[in-house]
Amino acid sequence: MSKAFGTFSGAYSRHQNSGMPHMDGHSSFTHGQRKRLNIVAVLANVLTPWLVFCGVFTAMSFYTHYTSPVLAWLVVLAGVALSGLAGFMAHRTKLNDRDPTWYTFACLAAGIATIFAAILGDMNYWYNMQPYYDIENINTYPSVNPAREKGQQLMDAGRVYFEDGTGLDTSKSMAFRNLDRYCVVPIVFGQEPLASYDFWAVGVNCCSGTTADFRCGEYDNPKARSGLRLMREDQRPFFRLAVQQAEAAYNIKATHPLFFYWMQDPVAEVMSYRGDGFKYALIAIATHFAFNLLCVAGAAFAFSKISHEF
Repeated sequence: MSKAFGTFSGAYSRHQNSGMPHMDGHSSFTHGQRKRLNIVAVLANVLTPWLVFCGVFTAMSFYTHYTSPVLAWLVVLAGVALSGLAGFMAHRTKLNDRDPTWYTFACLAAGIATIFAAILGDMNYWYNMQPYYDIENINTYPSVNPAREKGQQLMDAGRVYFEDGTGLDTSKSMAFRNLDRYCVVPIVFGQEPLASYDFWAVGVNCCSGTTADFRCGEYDNPKARSGLRLMREDQRPFFRLAVQQAEAAYNIKATHPLFFYWMQDPVAEVMSYRGDGFKYALIAIATHFAFNLLCVAGAAFAFSKISHEF
């Protein structure tokens, strides 16, 4: 009488006969006759690494990472632990003189899924979802006049809609170069000079740096009178240095400079971050499923050849 080794173990293990393990018709492949796949083992290896990828990628990409980064990384560790468990089962199965091939595959597949999901999910979060969450969690200010409002009054601004008559003073644009060129230009109201130039439009690699020009965002759109707050902490110090250069070059003052991307519709831009985040998530999940499916098919073919040779 043969007995199962458990639900998960049964997907990979062989049956026993008289207490001595050997390969029979219930193995991943039969020995000495036409090869037959263990369908349960194949399906487990198709679905399990993919589900690991989905879980880790989702935790690293979306709101869990924003509100509780520790929990997101604990999900990554859970994926690593699952890979380690499959490796342990492969070792244990080999010690029992049984075929460990599908356990070994599961260990590698789950490990690869966890690593790539963590890396790609973190990139998707950094470039798409974090800016979206940041903007959505701070304030929107309508009818802002750069000649009247001060930067200190709008420190929590995410989206700013300026009054009619507001524009860019390209004669006072400036750039700071540090590998990339960090471009700034003051946002002004009419032609009157300001006591403090606290509102600045910014961009990267969209000005010459040698003349007073600025070609960032929707600089040439006459309907653009809005700003979307710069949320990249790694870029802010370089834009601040560019503003300091402008203060020295044009003899102006910027007490509390705030940085914005100049555009017509900040809402559409924010929603594009969200849309890109979900789009890349779907692409990554579908691509990994196809990749893992090909790997399982290749492994099944390779295992059949190995079984045939022995």
